[in-house]
Amino acid sequence: MAQLYFRYGAMGCGKTMQLLQVAFNYEERGQKVCIIKPATDTKNGSKLLTRIGPERETNFCFNRRANIFNQIKKDYSDVDCILVDEAQFLTPKQADQLMQVAVKLNIPVICYGLRLNFRLKDKGFEGATRLLQIAHKIEELKTICDCGRKATLNTRWLNNELVTDGPDILIDDGTNAIKYRALCTDCYYKYKDQK
Repeated sequence: MAQLYFRYGAMGCGKTMQLLQVAFNYEERGQKVCIIKPATDTKNGSKLLTRIGPERETNFCFNRRANIFNQIKKDYSDVDCILVDEAQFLTPKQADQLMQVAVKLNIPVICYGLRLNFRLKDKGFEGATRLLQIAHKIEELKTICDCGRKATLNTRWLNNELVTDGPDILIDDGTNAIKYRALCTDCYYKYKDQK
């Protein structure tokens, strides 16, 4: 039986790069992959871009109402693996549909995404929460903080100031400098206490 995987990590840990490496490994062996991402992630359109250069078009982007199971069953049932980028933006129902892809269609599904949003005080990303509940295998991808320790928290910086409230999705609109950084808990509280 195929399995549903959730590979999570803080921003900058190389989630998309690893997804592209997995796609390359399958294709190098003559196998087919289907790469998808939520349309909620509007940056770069239907492309996956990495911080260090490699990029690739997705097979399809889906909105929050899409039935991913039905689309894969109809158009991609012949692939050897489904790879999902920005999986934190899935709805809980879509996470369940990906479980059905693994179990009913016997296609491995590997999801990459953030575990936590930047606020750290609410339920976080509903897609990530559901994947943590149902995935057969959960793996952490690691990155480091500015100080060199393991970074586990995602932070949002607006005009060089740490912000701890606002919408989950905030794309640079050209009027404010928006940055995201992964921090360890010590550095997070150090910056937060300076506010």
